[in-house]
Formats: sequence, C-alpha cells, structure tokens
Amino acid sequence: MPITRVGLVAKPGLDAAAGALAELAGWLEARHVHAVFENDTAALAGLPPGRRTVTRDELPATCDLIVVLGGDGTLIGMADRIAQSGAVVPIVGVNFGSLGFLTEITLPELYPSLESVLAGTAQIDERMMLRSRTLRDGAVHADRLALNDIVITKGALSRIIELAIAIGDHPVMSVRADGLIIASPTGSTAYNLAAGGPILHPEVDALLLTPIAPHMLTNRPVVIPASSEVRVRPEMNSNEEIFITIDGQSGHALHADDEIRITRADRPLRLVRASTRTYFDVLRQKLKWGER
Repeated sequence: MPITRVGLVAKPGLDAAAGALAELAGWLEARHVHAVFENDTAALAGLPPGRRTVTRDELPATCDLIVVLGGDGTLIGMADRIAQSGAVVPIVGVNFGSLGFLTEITLPELYPSLESVLAGTAQIDERMMLRSRTLRDGAVHADRLALNDIVITKGALSRIIELAIAIGDHPVMSVRADGLIIASPTGSTAYNLAAGGPILHPEVDALLLTPIAPHMLTNRPVVIPASSEVRVRPEMNSNEEIFITIDGQSGHALHADDEIRITRADRPLRLVRASTRTYFDVLRQKLKWGER
C-alpha cells in the first residue's frame, strides 16, 4: 500500500525537535506525502494557524505511517493508541531520549529509514502486544492493550501483597512479593530486566511472569507460551491497596474479588527498524550488554 499520509508526533515540550519537525514536513511534502501533525507537535514546530491538525488518539486512523520523535515512553504511548484503534499503522521511533531502546533510529538515520519505508524495502518488526482485562462483579471493568508490560503492585502503605496466579484454569503459584510483572518479549528489557527477569528476543513467542522483590525463594521468573491466558487474583483485605499499571501509561486500583486476565493481543505493533544494526547491536549499545 503506498504511503500518502505520515503522522508526526513528538514528546511534549521537546524543543530540540522543533527544527527537525519543520525540516521533516518539508522533506515529506517534496515527495508528495502529506505530513499530518498532532496538535501539540504542530505548536512545537511553529506551524502557522489554519492548518488542520489531529489529536494523538485520531492519528492512527488518519495516517499510513507514524513518526515519533522522543524517547521510549512517547513511542509506547503512541503504540498503545495504535493498538486501541485497531489500526496496523507502522511506527518509526526517532531517539531524542537518553536510552531509546525502542526509539533506536538516530536523527541522521531518519531520512534513509523513511526512504526505505516509502520504497517498500524497510525492515519492519512485528512486536507482540498484550491485552489486559480486569473482571469485576461478572463484567469487564477495564480492557487495555500494552506493548511492554502489565504490572501489579502494592500501594504505598502495603508491606507485601499476595497474588494467586493461574494459566487458564490451572493454578500455577501464589506470589508473596511487592508485585508482579507480566511482560512481552519487547518489555523484557524494561521493568522486567530491572526486577531480575531474563531478556527475550522479540521473535520468541512467549510471555514473562516476574515477581517484584519476592518474599519467598521459590518465587522466580517464569517463561510461558504466548498462547497462554494468565489469570491473576489479588488476595487482599479491605485495608490493602493494590494497583494495576498498563505500560506505565494508565491504570487503576484493584478490588478484592477482581480477576485480571492477560493474553496476547490480536494484532502486533509494526515497528520500523534501522537496517544498520541487529537486535544484539542494540543490546550492546543501549544496555552495554555483554561488556566485560
């Protein structure tokens, strides 16, 4: 499918991207590709009044490709919006952050990467998304999608929490810990890694269950098939606070009789990768992985 409309979205307040946005819009228009600006990004770029802009939620439905300038948090927020919209729009992440594990494309690599996308020769990874549903009183209370992880954690006044975990109808373990991370392979290098979980290559078809600071030596990270349905029930009393957070972007408090069900989402995220490096190159450059 030819690309005729490219969405541009930057991290709010990222003044360093202002010049790059204006230049990028001109580059696209010179190739007869319309640049669609997100509202705040248009203001950042100094776009003249009168040009139509869209909200971040509207962007996936109005574009054939989305370019994100910022850090991983900005890309994850946009990825979740793409997934919620049901669109299959590819996303290009341009690193303006300090780490940029997902936004791996540098500014000098932007135009060669876009040239390959427009020509149909770009390397596009399909990254598994997660779906999290909170069931309450027999109904779906919340239904969200995530690229990295679903995290269940204690509140500020809770010492530890207890979570009953099942795979489908089969009980697996009871976790006594500060919380639990359910991560995708993409999310394995995020909170999961900091909590002692393993790194999974994005092509591995699996989910990760990683307790956060477990209070039992037998509670350790578990790798399970991506076809699994993970069911989590908080075992709590009225004085405890337990929260669920989706990709660090949204969340809500849990009640005693809630059940969280996590599965692989129906559609993956399509992420444009830089052709100049492999996944292991990114591990070495961003995480200093394998260094002595």
